[in-house]
Amino acid sequence: MTTTAQQPTPRVAIIGGGPAGLMAAEVLAQGGVQVALYDAMPSVGRKFLLAGVGGMNITHAEAKPAFISRYGQRQVEVAELLQDFDADALRTWINGLGIDTFVGTSGRVFPTDMKAAPLLRAWLKRLRELGVQIHTRQRWLGWDAQGALRISSPTGELEVSADATLLALGGGSWARLGSDGAWVPLLQARGVQIAPLQASNCGFDVSAWSPFLRDKFAGAPLKNVSLCLAGAAPRLGEFVLTAGGIEGSLVYALSAAIRETINQHGSAIVHLDLLPQTPLTKLQSALSKPRGTHSMAKHLHRQAGLDGAKAALLRERASAECFNDPLQLAKVIKALPITLIRPRPLDEAISSAGGVPFEQLDAHLMLKPLPGTFCAGEMLDWEAPTGGYLLTACFASGRRAAQGMLKWLQRRAE
Repeated sequence: MTTTAQQPTPRVAIIGGGPAGLMAAEVLAQGGVQVALYDAMPSVGRKFLLAGVGGMNITHAEAKPAFISRYGQRQVEVAELLQDFDADALRTWINGLGIDTFVGTSGRVFPTDMKAAPLLRAWLKRLRELGVQIHTRQRWLGWDAQGALRISSPTGELEVSADATLLALGGGSWARLGSDGAWVPLLQARGVQIAPLQASNCGFDVSAWSPFLRDKFAGAPLKNVSLCLAGAAPRLGEFVLTAGGIEGSLVYALSAAIRETINQHGSAIVHLDLLPQTPLTKLQSALSKPRGTHSMAKHLHRQAGLDGAKAALLRERASAECFNDPLQLAKVIKALPITLIRPRPLDEAISSAGGVPFEQLDAHLMLKPLPGTFCAGEMLDWEAPTGGYLLTACFASGRRAAQGMLKWLQRRAE
């Protein structure tokens, strides 16, 4: 009687302990694989925890076609990732961790306690129970001549052999939390093409504010306004004046289009409607009323409700002649041009664009030039606005890559 030797349990290495890496670790461990996860920081999920400051926006409840459209030029590829793990599936998964969720008035989905830490604690408990080994303060340095992973640890450099590897190293923003883009030259040296990392969900600089505007109104919010690029539909929201330009949720929503316009033309002009709820004809009529002995500032306040940062920005960007022509002034209030010259530095951005193009990956997110090495999360070449879209795609890509790794390992064992 002959016996067949039992195949050893496959061993996989995951580099990066953000949402994509942790999700992959869960799927792989549930698939019967030995999982070792390495992260350069003292603890995992640091950017995930930061995203939860002020309210953990985990995903969005809008209809799927609108949801998919948020991924812009990569919506086809991201839609494929979301087929098996969309926003609804993510909420179900979170509920499985004992965390309830609710939909806010804007359609954004939050844990009921609005916090990220309880979710992360419950998740890490599950991973430990599944046998996932998490190694912190362990920075990936690339591969050695034999193909083993080089890992820098507090006790010296380690050589780690794995049957498959997942890279989930994040993009290039928030280096202090671990997403520093240091992986780019390591992959390029192995023949992987990389789209340059760029700031996304970021603020922008103007050529210069006046000392008055900068000193008195830096940090001031502009609420209930709309913003648009030429030829695009305006978006309602709010943003903040900074010492050098503008930032905030409304700016972030347009950041990809603004950045690409700057890349192509050297600058981008956005048009700001300071009073989007007031029709132009009504505003022109109000401003045409005699102001008598009142100052222009008082007139704008009385007739249009403009004061504070809005009035200061109007003074900053409108010509002096406009203030002598109520009809023209109303038009400027409804479409105040602001010229933006560059994004804020990548490390200040909420997220990054660029990274590993989908064309370098197969359908299971394995690198074509490096069989057995998979990629997931923000290091892939996609971007999305804030609102839960970033996290959802990170979770989904980690899950897809892990499923691909299990299939690849199975094929190798046959």
